[in-house]
Amino acid sequence: MSMLTAYPDLLAAVPLVTEDLPAADFSDTPLWLSFVKAALVFVYLLVQVVIVIWFERRVVGRMQQRPGPNRFGPLGILQTAADGIKLFLKEDVTPKNADRLMFYAAPLLVASLAFVSFAIIPIGGEVQMFGHTTPLQLTDTPVAVLLVLAVAGVGAYGFVLAGWSSGSTYPLLGGLRSTAQVVSYEIAMGLSLVAVFLYAGSMSTSQIVEAQAQTTVLGLPMWYAVPLFFSFVVYVITMVGETNRLPFDLAEGEGELGGGFHTEYSSMKFGMFFLGEYINMFTVSGLATTLFLGGWHAPWPISLIGDGMFDQGWWGVLWFTLKMWLFIWFYVWLRGTLPRVRYDQFMKLGWKILIPLSLVWVIAVMMIRAAQEGYFGDGVWPLVLTLIIIGVFVVAGILVWDHYTQRRAAEREEQMEVPTEVDPFADGYPVPPLPGQKLVEPRRAVGAAPPVTAARGTAETDTTPEDRRG
Repeated sequence: MSMLTAYPDLLAAVPLVTEDLPAADFSDTPLWLSFVKAALVFVYLLVQVVIVIWFERRVVGRMQQRPGPNRFGPLGILQTAADGIKLFLKEDVTPKNADRLMFYAAPLLVASLAFVSFAIIPIGGEVQMFGHTTPLQLTDTPVAVLLVLAVAGVGAYGFVLAGWSSGSTYPLLGGLRSTAQVVSYEIAMGLSLVAVFLYAGSMSTSQIVEAQAQTTVLGLPMWYAVPLFFSFVVYVITMVGETNRLPFDLAEGEGELGGGFHTEYSSMKFGMFFLGEYINMFTVSGLATTLFLGGWHAPWPISLIGDGMFDQGWWGVLWFTLKMWLFIWFYVWLRGTLPRVRYDQFMKLGWKILIPLSLVWVIAVMMIRAAQEGYFGDGVWPLVLTLIIIGVFVVAGILVWDHYTQRRAAEREEQMEVPTEVDPFADGYPVPPLPGQKLVEPRRAVGAAPPVTAARGTAETDTTPEDRRG
């Protein structure tokens, strides 16, 4: 209990109000300079994508004891460019039954929205550009983080439209499954960010970065990944599920869906989905860097060198990129290490574990912050901690009960009597037998079939199968 009571005191230095937190100042940023910064962000992300594709192939190749790309260019660095040229030159095939407007709009929607989300992420501090002082951030709003979640929600339309507009069954199944996956994990992702809003007192990305810079414990900077460790872990899990990456790339399960929602796409339309997936990796990684790892500020003790000379201006781009690439390495490591999980297991993790635990965590954080501000009066800590512990035990009880009921259902299913003989054509179409079953003799199965109705306008016949065969 003493450790639990000491934990809230560790967070007392985190500011709650935003009056003292400086926000990004765009007063000296003309419109044309905003377009220049937008072009720089676009180029920055494209260069990152080119590098990460090569990096992923090389690292996974080494992890799986194979070379990876090593022929085209030094160390195979130009292989990504060769693949891009190949996508441009491949034949662009559109299915006959496709809805052409939606079929073309879906990849554009996925790729363009991936770039939009990066607009509110601060990459560095204030710099001088063409005689103007401007922050290395395209824009910022009081609810900037909610903008990222909103864009991610709209991006789900691209998946379902891609599957539906193809006019094919398997892409439709992949689109529905991918949409259900993305929507379910956006809920847990949003709940994991609520604790950050409570501690920073703002939803502005620039103010959240400054709130972490001003938070010190024992003279050391305290990034939110330390006090809000549970939110950080939940966010890392959900960002992997959000981007459809291994071990959660269930929208592309080759053994079940043949490729997912983009099965019917080719050429650069497929390349747009490919590009959108990698841009989303950098978007969620950049957001994690901003909210949990101090953003573009230099890590300690580099931030103390020369009165912070390495913690301002263009240096922020370096620290932000290095922090973001920590998450990219984590993505690659997961892909080379873990197998794909089952779809029902993944959805259970989101709906039955992450979301309930995130709700309990948000309530706990809210009560701790309210108690620190004195809203509950003195001597309220035992009550707050008791309610938190009760909430944890309630969620644990629900999970145990769910596991118990599922195990009982599995036992009942095992005890059901399975017929030893089956007729594969009983329902009009062939059904393979289960393990331990054998097929009914074909002639006996045909003889047991119901009588055939005569053509319209004639009486029903009572002939046997042998008579009908002549």
